[in-house]
Amino acid sequence: MARNALSAVGSRSAAAPPQRHVSVRCHLRPSGAGARGRRRPRFSTGPPPWRLFPFHIPMQMQRQCLLPPPPHTLLPHSFPPHSPAQPCSLPRANNISRRSSSSASAAATPHTRFPWAARVKERARAYVRAGGWTRICCWVGRGMASFAVSGARLGVVRPGGSARSGGERRSAVDLPSVLFRRKDAFSRTVLSCAGAPGKVLVPGGGSDDLLSSAEPVVDTQPEELQIPEAELTVEKTSSSPTQTTSAVAEASSGVEAEERPELSEVIGVGGTGGTKIDGAGIKAKAPLVEEKPRVIPPPGDGQRIYEIDPMLEGFRGHLDYRYSEYKRLRAAIDQHEGGLDAFSRGYEKLGFTRSAEGITYREWAPGAYSAALVGDFNNWNPNADAMARNEYGVWEIFLPNNADGSPAIPHGSRVKIRMDTPSGVKDSIPAWIKFSVQAPGEIPYNGIYYDPPEEEKYVFKHPQPKRPKSLRIYESHVGMSSPEPKINTYANFRDEVLPRIKKLGYNAVQIMAIQEHSYYASFGYHVTNFFAPSSRFGTPEDLKSLIDKAHELGLLVLMDIVHSHSSNNTLDGLNGFDGTDTHYFHGGPRGHHWMWDSRLFNYGSWEVLRFLLSNARWWLEEYKFDGFRFDGVTSMMYTHHGLQVTFTGNYGEYFGFATDVDAVVYLMLVNDLIRGLYPEAVSIGEDVSGMPTFCIPVQDGGVGFDYRLHMAVPDKWIELLKQSDEYWEMGDIVHTLTNRRWLEKCVTYCESHDQALVGDKTIAFWLMDKDMYDFMALDRPSTPRIDRGIALHKMIRLVTMGLGGEGYLNFMGNEFGHPEWIDFPRGPQSLPNGSVIPGNNNSFDKCRRRFDLGDADYLRYRGMQEFDQAMQHLEGKYEFMTSDHSYVSRKHEEDKVIIFERGDLVFVFNFHWSNSYFDYRVGCFKPGKYKIVLDSDDGLFGGFSRLDHDAEYFTADWPHDNRPCSFSVYAPSRTAVVYAPAGAEDE
Repeated sequence: MARNALSAVGSRSAAAPPQRHVSVRCHLRPSGAGARGRRRPRFSTGPPPWRLFPFHIPMQMQRQCLLPPPPHTLLPHSFPPHSPAQPCSLPRANNISRRSSSSASAAATPHTRFPWAARVKERARAYVRAGGWTRICCWVGRGMASFAVSGARLGVVRPGGSARSGGERRSAVDLPSVLFRRKDAFSRTVLSCAGAPGKVLVPGGGSDDLLSSAEPVVDTQPEELQIPEAELTVEKTSSSPTQTTSAVAEASSGVEAEERPELSEVIGVGGTGGTKIDGAGIKAKAPLVEEKPRVIPPPGDGQRIYEIDPMLEGFRGHLDYRYSEYKRLRAAIDQHEGGLDAFSRGYEKLGFTRSAEGITYREWAPGAYSAALVGDFNNWNPNADAMARNEYGVWEIFLPNNADGSPAIPHGSRVKIRMDTPSGVKDSIPAWIKFSVQAPGEIPYNGIYYDPPEEEKYVFKHPQPKRPKSLRIYESHVGMSSPEPKINTYANFRDEVLPRIKKLGYNAVQIMAIQEHSYYASFGYHVTNFFAPSSRFGTPEDLKSLIDKAHELGLLVLMDIVHSHSSNNTLDGLNGFDGTDTHYFHGGPRGHHWMWDSRLFNYGSWEVLRFLLSNARWWLEEYKFDGFRFDGVTSMMYTHHGLQVTFTGNYGEYFGFATDVDAVVYLMLVNDLIRGLYPEAVSIGEDVSGMPTFCIPVQDGGVGFDYRLHMAVPDKWIELLKQSDEYWEMGDIVHTLTNRRWLEKCVTYCESHDQALVGDKTIAFWLMDKDMYDFMALDRPSTPRIDRGIALHKMIRLVTMGLGGEGYLNFMGNEFGHPEWIDFPRGPQSLPNGSVIPGNNNSFDKCRRRFDLGDADYLRYRGMQEFDQAMQHLEGKYEFMTSDHSYVSRKHEEDKVIIFERGDLVFVFNFHWSNSYFDYRVGCFKPGKYKIVLDSDDGLFGGFSRLDHDAEYFTADWPHDNRPCSFSVYAPSRTAVVYAPAGAEDE
């Protein structure tokens, strides 16, 4: 099981007996010009083999280097460099764990029970005092204790400050680490050594390796590390014949074998559960949690795509190069970051991290000249908490706890980072901020230090549902989900909208606009704070409660995630964060999307990859989302962004110089991450180009998505709705719905939020237009336009679900033909050319969903909603979208009839505006008796009830339309009917 080298605890196979011997390896590296003075002008041939070697590379030169990364890559790996003459024999990253700890006020020896360890540590300190550097790791195979010591390099101590523990703040700290750990799949025993004020303890057990400057070493031995013998539970365990020791470590550290304590003496082993221990003794019994191993699969050979699609052979050069770049990047991440698992946890290092001793804040801003953390906690004084910069562009500060033990920054405080940059002094919201809020009456947002007390944190109560065989997605927006003209909340969506979605028969809810976006009318697509849920709708705990409720209802929760671009907002977002144009984005025109007016990520940058991969993992890990719908993937994959380009299906359009290979490789990485660590999660890509290999697994050479949004379908329906249905061609409809790549699943839809926006029309509005305002009440006569619109609205939705793909999506409210459009509240907008776009007086009237219309039994909307509900439950019962059996038997242009089989069901569509057909012969594969299971003409659905649902239809051995059997039906005009074998219908 791949685990981060910085993880605090882990698990071990139950079958592996515990090891009893400790081996010590001591790697020493001298300091001085020989170690630090070497330069490497370019990284064209790949990074050097060891990662902590601190080459000093000018910043402008680093920006020229895309892949692979410079050797330091911002966040140091857990292992020290090793000599080429002596190959590194360190264990895998998942077998190492460290926890930083130290105390500035203690003098007692921390290892009185283990003289061998004290002796090793003293030798390491002597070497550090002599100007060298050392790190010592102790481990014992799979059942392991780890012991790490790193040379302390302390930041400058600033006198004064508030009355906090220790009376001082330190920045850029790397301190001695001590952690004894036992990994067990069924129990965990952790010896947690509390650190002292001014020392960094990184959550998750990682030690602080982000060094900024060489400072005098403070040789302290914290009192908290003393372990009273009476309070340690020691249980002997038998040795395995396969237990191993390390002779190399003995020679390098001078520790004699007979001095090594047995592992059971280091860590007490309980029989039923883990015991957490700190310096004061046993604290509490840890709950027993058996974790399933989560492993990111290694790269395959990437060759199966040529078996799936032989037409790709002509583009083997491009595809093999793409896959080689993916494999090279995976190898670089494995070598320098400990694997994709560790690399994707950047939020455990960057931004705000809390330890027992205080708060550490780190920010990557290589372009800034100086930086300071400001906020409510220090009265926004830029001189109070200046940050230290290391040679790699990471700014850092550590704030120890107050004297009473409370954090230096109270929960809910406003915070920003003030930087002197090439473009001037600016206050920015931290890039990794977890929450941001716009104060009433203010325009800019403020970052919020979000760390609620344990009793206020939401605890998930319900397990995440398994991925369903077929997806029926209800696309939604929390803010506009209320019938009232207001911004709705997570809590109201949880209580009012989720039960509605469940009742309608959908099994997944896709939520838009989760990531914080300062411009509400952007629909959430101009993201400013990527790790923060939108504060307009509530708190992060409210969002967690919403997701947990959905899981209780059996609904998957998919997030509409935006990694294709970022807001160009320089006040609240990433644009110009460190005062440069190329921090997270491409420079020049390539870094600007001219149509969306947004910034475009540089997917070839190591730190951009860390940021985006960590962002995807953050939402899955912290909030328990069940997957993503990746927005704007077409824009990512091509340098022309799909603009002013027509994709004809020629493979040369997909594999050429216009393809952004860096972006495609990022998509492969993020899908690797999702598939490996969250195997039940769903990955959907919004691609209009039809990129081949899009939904083929990465190991086979594909991009790795589970589903592609079938975006050609809504475009086709809008095209058809602009003309009379008398001119619709049945073959054209069937071709569009079935035109998808073999073995690549699609989520189909006839309309989404795009068609509901102001300036466009929904299907219902295209069909019924202004008659919707006056003739939707049942107590007044209908009109031909209303009758036509309701009939075709139902047929379009059913034929789209029946033929369009393996998943189905509907935007909230469109199931009942929501009238009008979506128009966000906005004021007048002045354009650079001097013209003014009038606003809507900041009205919310068109920015809501009138669910009351679909629920009203006196309106015709109710029948349309009932039909959509019946359609969803029909698919839930028969799962026809994912059936292996699919056959279109008739596309009759004169009759305007489409007949097809999906699974055991037979679908009959009569699109003719006036002709109804008696004794119409329908071919089928399965003989027997059939009954009606869905009828769009049912009176319940606003139809004319022209069919008898009690009628039985018996097949005859009469081949028809290349089917072995057939039966006769009555096919009313503008009606869709679904027939099922009587046995299946009874079930």
